[in-house]
Amino acid sequence: MKNYSIEKKEKLANTVIYFAEKVPNISKTKLIKLLYLLEEFYVKKYNIPFLDIDFEVWQAGPVNRETYIELSDKPIILKGYIERKCVEDNTYILPIKKFSDDEFSDDEIEMMDFIITHFKDKTAKELVDYVHRPGSAWYNIAKQAGLLPLFKNHSLNSSEEKIDFEFFCENEGGIAKYREQKMFNSLS
Repeated sequence: MKNYSIEKKEKLANTVIYFAEKVPNISKTKLIKLLYLLEEFYVKKYNIPFLDIDFEVWQAGPVNRETYIELSDKPIILKGYIERKCVEDNTYILPIKKFSDDEFSDDEIEMMDFIITHFKDKTAKELVDYVHRPGSAWYNIAKQAGLLPLFKNHSLNSSEEKIDFEFFCENEGGIAKYREQKMFNSLS
């Protein structure tokens, strides 16, 4: 995993815990999609990143590579926060520590609740379909980069193409605010 600050690790870990506490039987795929949707909706509403992590265009939708690795193997960064339970071909995420709201604003808690309310009853497959919909950031980038046919015929399952969250900012002022926050985050 990238060298995240202590605050960024705590925020990621507690976001994962929050979702794992509130969404029964949350699978790795569903969790990764919820994290992506959290970032997308937060940027749409506030023009600033929530977790400020990169999401790449993969066959199964937007994926943060570091989180995917953490949830696929024995956790290193999330050690002490979550555990993985593998059942057949599925990996489920269970919290082993209580959620701490120290890193979160009221707006951030509200947005996590919004994501849970709107998406917790969706299956991982339904979430993948949602983030793949025509016009979505994933779809537009995959189409522009020529990845759609490769994903469709299963000759490629990941790429290094990144979701540009500026896509969700409505105007130049929003983009400027987003860039300013990204710059600030990179310094801390």
